[in-house]
Amino acid sequence: MIVASRYAKSLIDLAVETKQLEEVANDMRLIKKVCKENREFVILLESPVVKTDKKMAIFKSVFSGKISVTTSTFLDLIARKRREGYIDDIAYAFDEQYKAFKNITTAVVSTAVALDAATKSKIVDIVKKSATGEVELIEKIDKSLIGGFILTVNDKQVDTSIKRKLNDLRKGFSTNPYVPDLN
Repeated sequence: MIVASRYAKSLIDLAVETKQLEEVANDMRLIKKVCKENREFVILLESPVVKTDKKMAIFKSVFSGKISVTTSTFLDLIARKRREGYIDDIAYAFDEQYKAFKNITTAVVSTAVALDAATKSKIVDIVKKSATGEVELIEKIDKSLIGGFILTVNDKQVDTSIKRKLNDLRKGFSTNPYVPDLN
């Protein structure tokens, strides 16, 4: 979303200028987490029925003492511009722009079971060979994969899951041109 991206860029610029980038990044991660875990909170922020001052009072009561003055002031500005419905989008956009600014590559690995530390380390090492900077590994458990893994880095994906192999076999058998000889 363009609006969220522009506000996130402005916040990053402000945080860099005031040398508070890490503090603001932690604040935005907290806001992102709260928005992700509480859909009702996001719906409240986006609601045209609830007045802006009420939304900000709720917002302040949730985050009071948990976010920096810089972030709090920025969110007040957002509210005065009547853009409080974009706060969750701004938090997501900020996180993406922060990672780009810090040269952090995100790798998402989905597996049927949890990975041990050695395997995680191996995956990070493999991703580091094709990426510059730091690598952030996000692990997701998806029991429907049966086995194997799906590794996603930026716009590239490697799918070695058993589920994928079974689906490929299923497709192959559905288009099998073999017709048995009935003689």
